[in-house]
Amino acid sequence: MDRVSPLDPAIADRLKRTPDGLVAAVVQQHDSREVLMLGWMDDEALHRTLTTGRATYWSRSRQEYWVKGDTSGHVQHVRGVRLDCDGDTLLVLVDQEGAACHTGDRTCFDADVLLADG
Repeated sequence: MDRVSPLDPAIADRLKRTPDGLVAAVVQQHDSREVLMLGWMDDEALHRTLTTGRATYWSRSRQEYWVKGDTSGHVQHVRGVRLDCDGDTLLVLVDQEGAACHTGDRTCFDADVLLADG
């Protein structure tokens, strides 16, 4: 069943979604440009993010929406959202309060270094 997108058609028409209707969302600290996490958004999650100023994602495992910080207190205040040139990835610029990762790490990319830089 196709749902009507809550997004402005000028935005919705530019999105290239996965077969399950999702777009990857790379989340970055707005001032330092530190990469914090990767989440998934459908049209509704992106609409909520753009209209509320709070980062909202679609959980593929739980099959439900979640607002970053509602349970952990580690809120992401959205400062900007950009769409990449292919239309298949979002860049969400946030002001992160506390840890971004569910493990308690600042970012989801702190714990498992495959190749160290430098």
